[in-house]
Amino acid sequence: MKKLLTFIAALAFAATTHAAPDPDPETLKVALLPDENASTVIKNNQGLKDYLEAQLGKKIELIVTTDYSSMIEAMRHGRLDLAYFGPLSYVLARQKSEIEPFAALKVKGSTTYQSVVIANASSGVKTIGDIKGKNMAYGDKVSTSSHLIPKSMLAEQGLNVGTDYKEHFVGSHDAVALAVQNGHAQAGGLSRPIFESLVERKMVSPDKVKVLAYSKPFPQYPWVLRSNLKPALKDKIRNAFLNIKDPAVLKAFKAEGFDVITDKHYDVVRNLGPLLKIDLAKFQ
Repeated sequence: MKKLLTFIAALAFAATTHAAPDPDPETLKVALLPDENASTVIKNNQGLKDYLEAQLGKKIELIVTTDYSSMIEAMRHGRLDLAYFGPLSYVLARQKSEIEPFAALKVKGSTTYQSVVIANASSGVKTIGDIKGKNMAYGDKVSTSSHLIPKSMLAEQGLNVGTDYKEHFVGSHDAVALAVQNGHAQAGGLSRPIFESLVERKMVSPDKVKVLAYSKPFPQYPWVLRSNLKPALKDKIRNAFLNIKDPAVLKAFKAEGFDVITDKHYDVVRNLGPLLKIDLAKFQ
């Protein structure tokens, strides 16, 4: 009995320790969106890693999770200190975690961005309405710009998944563009900045893939921190991001800097739920 009580006490201690992550860790675990190949994401953000280590006086560990859902779960369990979420994945994570959005990309003076719906140039799809009866590629189910927004664009044109077209989740934004280019799907949806980057890098050919429509503006991807970090550390993190000027750091984000953003900005994402008949509280 004594051994059993000791074992139970140990389990209780472990659970308590897990539930209360360090408010001032020596190494900050920083998660980046798995919207492209993980090694590419890590490589592209070495400048950010070096900058944050210098500004915060801490070691930085860059992490790319296997998908958006695992990133949400890692944050929920306190295994991440900072995370670069998509708007939808942030909204879902916020439902489960004590987190705070504090900064978002600023491009051409704005903290908004768009999604794009594309089509294979030889598929005969010339408008969103032509996607009826076709295959539509999305990225990750929990992605805002490669799932929720383009799906809402189709819904606004009266096209509903299952009855009007088939959906296929291919994982990442670049995978969506390549699936459309290679004819595995006649159309697809992804982030406009990522699509334009793929064209610029010649990974996608404008001769093979054409743009059908751009979405209305949505709030940019938020940088988020654990609410139970030490207040002084949170202030340093916020200031570090808002004061980034180094082009080498900003290059990976194709941005001119970061600006303040709050949870209220993401109500527009929450409002997509009713349009798509999705209960975001149960989504994933």
